[in-house]
Amino acid sequence: MSKVLQAPPDHPETVGSQRCKTYAQNHIVMQYVLQWHRPRESDMKFGYARVSTADQHLDMQLQALRLAGCTRIVQEQRSGAHRDRPELLRLLDQLREGDTVVVWRLDRLARSTRDLLDIVAFLQARGAGFQSLAEPWADTTSAAGRMVMTVFAGIAEFERDLIRERTGTGRVAAQQRGVRFGRPPKLNADQQALVQRLLAEGQSVAEVARAFRVHPVTIYRLPAAGPLPAEPSASQTKE
Repeated sequence: MSKVLQAPPDHPETVGSQRCKTYAQNHIVMQYVLQWHRPRESDMKFGYARVSTADQHLDMQLQALRLAGCTRIVQEQRSGAHRDRPELLRLLDQLREGDTVVVWRLDRLARSTRDLLDIVAFLQARGAGFQSLAEPWADTTSAAGRMVMTVFAGIAEFERDLIRERTGTGRVAAQQRGVRFGRPPKLNADQQALVQRLLAEGQSVAEVARAFRVHPVTIYRLPAAGPLPAEPSASQTKE
């Protein structure tokens, strides 16, 4: 069999090939960096397109965002259930006052009403706007859109207050019915009665705890009919 001869690492051809590869990699990195950090005009439209799985396509979203006049479009393949969406976070970090974030539909940006309101509040704090092409009322660049988003924020706050009130009322009602919240007791009623009888017969807390395979603190915390016997001291044990 014929052997394939390779040039040594210090051969001029090998060194030149490595330099070309390194140059190409650095060029790709610099192009990506310059895409986000080159000087740009103000009041830009940023599009955000997202799909959840690899078998879904962004074509329809990209076409709609281009027709809307988006200068830059960020694409992401990530489920909406995840809060850590790197491309979205990078987009929000690059926003300046006067910019606008445009999405095809609201579900491409937010996973819930609370999530949408949080993102819109962040955009407003940065002095940026928000538009949804499929929901024209979701447009904070207009007075009517800002009013609608304010109403949505009030409704969401009202819903949270109702949930909090219902939860508190239900907890009080359950406690009145004898429902016990928290971790279940390690000893049931029959076992607790047996513990009290063994203690009354003179057995120590440590012995009873070992018998029921619980910590002695569990025995001390039981509602005792009388004072629990004290543990014998070391001197008493020697005697």
